[in-house]
Amino acid sequence: MSMAQQAEPAVGTPPAPGSRRTDGRTTRRPLPLRLLARPEVGVFLGAAAVLVFFLVAAPPVRDGSSMANILYQSSTIGIMALPVALLMIGGEFDLSSGVAVISSALTASMLSYQLTLNVWTGVIVALAVSLAIGALNGWMVVRTGLPSFLITLGTFLFLQGANLAVTKLVTGNVATDDVSDMDGFGPARKIFASSFGVGGVQVKITVVWWLVFAALATWVLLRTRYGNWIFAVGGDKDSARAVGVPVTFTKISLFMLVGFGAWFVGMHNLFSFNTVQSGEGVGQELIYIAAAVIGGCLLTGGYGSAIGPVFGAFMFGMVQQGIVYAGWNPDWFKAFLGVMLLGAVLINLWVQRTATRR
Repeated sequence: MSMAQQAEPAVGTPPAPGSRRTDGRTTRRPLPLRLLARPEVGVFLGAAAVLVFFLVAAPPVRDGSSMANILYQSSTIGIMALPVALLMIGGEFDLSSGVAVISSALTASMLSYQLTLNVWTGVIVALAVSLAIGALNGWMVVRTGLPSFLITLGTFLFLQGANLAVTKLVTGNVATDDVSDMDGFGPARKIFASSFGVGGVQVKITVVWWLVFAALATWVLLRTRYGNWIFAVGGDKDSARAVGVPVTFTKISLFMLVGFGAWFVGMHNLFSFNTVQSGEGVGQELIYIAAAVIGGCLLTGGYGSAIGPVFGAFMFGMVQQGIVYAGWNPDWFKAFLGVMLLGAVLINLWVQRTATRR
């Protein structure tokens, strides 16, 4: 065989017109698999199924006022579920978030009433206290290296006891005094607890705040450097630190975001009911965490979204109110939540495996 013959390129069948050769590494995955890879897809399908179920099983749900109540119930959960979800994406937990809501409301109420101040003074001080609690939780987690589960469990127990003890000491009762006739109450109520009409149905302002916070959290996660930091520290904090991510700042600020959420919901409770029961809030932290998990946030951190917890909170509100509208025993609510949580975890696991399968 001559050298010229050896140098000639091999002749093969030419590719079909319009086709593109790939080696398997650059093949674009099908659209359904790319959609399944999104953490909020599974909970969206679950929320749609729950909605259809109660629309059929509980006819009162079809009424506009009933849906407004469901959205209101969902919003009070969802506003707190958002920062809890961001914290979980960052690889941490906060078990004190439920009682922190009550601590914030108690601070604003008692400070304003006992010192005869404008209620906005109490609101601002309560914000500072809530942010300080979050910062303390984050600082202790970062400095000690202990699991956030243990740190915030201690904070939970401390706040639970302090809420009751301080309220009884100051007011002589387990509830705070009525602040509805104090200066500044009207404007504060408009911001935190007012309603507005839509098609003859009264909708709570918390629904609007819930959607605004969800849009803001989504933008932060997907379009900012801080969002990249959250995913990085949740995935592997040591690797994140090695590439210049400010791990300490990110984690402490995430705990402070939970404190901000606790303050906002606490102010809503105060200006909705004019008084605060000091023993409430226990167990709510599990609802917030469950809404985030159902929304696709992994317990191990580094994965999740802000949209998923919105649908997760909606499922909670739908079930809680749907059981009442269906005329069922409300004692079944927690049973439904348990089934939803386990089902969501299994669905999320299946979605991830399907989405990553070649």
